[in-house]
Amino acid sequence: MASSLTTFTDEAKIALDTLSGRATALFSPSLRLGVTGLSRAGKTVFISAFVHNLIHGGRLPLFEAQKSGRIARAFLEEQPDDAVPRFQYEDHIAALVNDCLWPDSTRAISELRLTIEYESASGWSRMFSSGRLSVDIVDYPGEWLLDLPLLGKSYADFSREAFDMAVLPVRADLSQEWRALSAAIDANADADEMTARRLAESFAAYLKACKLDERALSTLPPGRFLMPGDLEGSPALTFAPLPGLSERRARSGSLQAMMERRYEAYRTHVVKPFFREHITRLDRQIVVIDALQALNAGPGAMADLERAVTEILACFRPGRGNFLTDFFSRRIDRILVAATKADHLHHESHDRLQAIVRRLADRAVARANFTGADVDVVALAAVRATREGTVKQSRETLPVIIGTPLKGEKINGETFDGRTETAIFPGDLPEKIDAVFDVSGPDRRQNPGHRQSPGHRQGNQDPAIRFVRFRPPKLERTAEGVTLSLPHIRLDRALQFLIGDHLA
Repeated sequence: MASSLTTFTDEAKIALDTLSGRATALFSPSLRLGVTGLSRAGKTVFISAFVHNLIHGGRLPLFEAQKSGRIARAFLEEQPDDAVPRFQYEDHIAALVNDCLWPDSTRAISELRLTIEYESASGWSRMFSSGRLSVDIVDYPGEWLLDLPLLGKSYADFSREAFDMAVLPVRADLSQEWRALSAAIDANADADEMTARRLAESFAAYLKACKLDERALSTLPPGRFLMPGDLEGSPALTFAPLPGLSERRARSGSLQAMMERRYEAYRTHVVKPFFREHITRLDRQIVVIDALQALNAGPGAMADLERAVTEILACFRPGRGNFLTDFFSRRIDRILVAATKADHLHHESHDRLQAIVRRLADRAVARANFTGADVDVVALAAVRATREGTVKQSRETLPVIIGTPLKGEKINGETFDGRTETAIFPGDLPEKIDAVFDVSGPDRRQNPGHRQSPGHRQGNQDPAIRFVRFRPPKLERTAEGVTLSLPHIRLDRALQFLIGDHLA
């Protein structure tokens, strides 16, 4: 699909940008790593933990270069792209370490350069390599990802798909007001600014309702309707799908013609530059997803998450080039799909969470119809907010997780204050993976077959599988008062897959 997103002129610009970047990399090796994902999946936390553990020599036993002692040091340098905002690493770490608060979510594209000085494991490589790699980490909002598939769709396609999705059982009640308003509109009537505005506002309200925790839906384009930034109120955001459109050319001066023109302006001036200037320059990619939030909301949300990941992967440029083509075109040769917040489950359920994500990723890769890139999945927690323990209840010993739930989180009618640490039995994920995607079967949130236990239990007495969110941990200190690195689950495995081969 990615090849259909650009014109010949776009490809020429991409080739020139790539050639310039490759020429620079001959003297200063670099790797561009894209970090992306849907809203609140943990992109900011992942990048912060990635950098913090490398700079401070964190415990990373599965990251071979660190384990073998070949990394001399890692440090931040000035980023290469002056026009891109800097990822505010220091602010995010201060929130995590000093205030025990999660940092603010990604609201715009940002970049950070982390340079690693290392000794190659190969004597031959040490003769020809400087032992220095700059990792340019590019962070961009999950909402913007939702726009990329629009580059391959006409306005009629966009409208038809929007209405098809709006009548799905998990969305029908939320979209009812917008659909009723749209049904009363004549697309062939004269263009009217107030009509366009009412439609756009009603459509945006429906998308925002879909995003709330109760539904946790993922496929919600256009992304700037959820996060408009400096485009708020502009004509480029004052459009909406119209029902019953054909591919026939709209009458000049009609409402349909106005909507089509604004949709095309959105694609041309908002989406395409983002794709050309950032996505096509990536070498590696991690897609972080909050599968637990989707599991909370039920099979409809899981099926929607799978749809979103499929469309996201279809917009990347995966594959492996050769010595000649690499000078003119970048390809993403490794993609990691990571389910975050694994610390919200006991380790006994990590395999099931990873199996759910593997199923989601495998089907998405197959449907996106691309080959040539290595794709892996992992269940991780870039910052581990809980620890594990056991609680005895009668004759049964229950595995629990211990942490401080965020203020306002609820279990069995109890609302937490954000200060009290508690032990929680998180429940078990379903053994049958297909069930969590089956929108036609019984809702797996109801009586999912978990072990029964009293006390603080997620997913048993509650009417739904309910994974609460926790505050960041208080970091341990050594006897000398030195603060240790951020704890994690499988962050080292992610690092090994994403950059380990470049440090071999």
